[in-house]
Amino acid sequence: MRREQIGVAIALALAGAGVGAAPAAGQQAAIDTAATNALGRMGRYLGTLTEMQVTATITRESVLPDGQKIQNSANADLVAVRPNRLRVSVDGDRHQRLFLYDGKTFAMYAPNLRYYATAPAPPSILLLADTLEERFNIELPLVDLFRWGTPEAPTSDIRSARDLGPAPVGGVTCEHYAFRQDGLDWEVWIQRGEHPLPRRLVLNTLTDDARPQYTATYTWNLAPSYNDGSFTFVAPPDAHAIAFSQVQPVYAPGQQVRRDK
Repeated sequence: MRREQIGVAIALALAGAGVGAAPAAGQQAAIDTAATNALGRMGRYLGTLTEMQVTATITRESVLPDGQKIQNSANADLVAVRPNRLRVSVDGDRHQRLFLYDGKTFAMYAPNLRYYATAPAPPSILLLADTLEERFNIELPLVDLFRWGTPEAPTSDIRSARDLGPAPVGGVTCEHYAFRQDGLDWEVWIQRGEHPLPRRLVLNTLTDDARPQYTATYTWNLAPSYNDGSFTFVAPPDAHAIAFSQVQPVYAPGQQVRRDK
């Protein structure tokens, strides 16, 4: 499930206060303002965090041509210092990756393959994420934690929002919310109290009859340990440098691409 599905789904709920979607003919809209208000509060709180460590247990389903669903899992660990330092390691069924950003240079390393690549980087995490996606078709893991609460999409795509009540996630008391929009059902568990952190996220793609699912469970540390070396890549002696393969986005003649970040 690509970042656009996840990020846009959450961002359109966090971008504003009201939801003005018109229900389809014969269908009654079910918008619980407690749910949309909770998303707004979560997004605003995430935007105030200057440093964080997040570990995530992720499962995602893919669908084979014959319709069979296959599940893969991964563990991700992120340490970030806004605006311009980031370290993410991913250990999954399919691959292992290390992503490092020190405000000037981005590096990606595949420890099993012993290959790495580096590139000059822009001055913020969000600009880095945009650059990687547009130039190299690379998606930073967990980058949506930085996009939530930003006005990237209208809220009108949400068709329903529900507050399902309290539910624990990893021993932390959370409030469970469910949302629906065209092509996607999704849920988020938000920590109750003065630290409204997302603790669990579930997305179900409705455009595929197999309904593939993405799940992430988050553990937070708001006072991580780090130093400047934590975000700088030093190539191991036996590692091999390669170049990122650059992709060229195709736009209509005269079209301008706008990034509100």
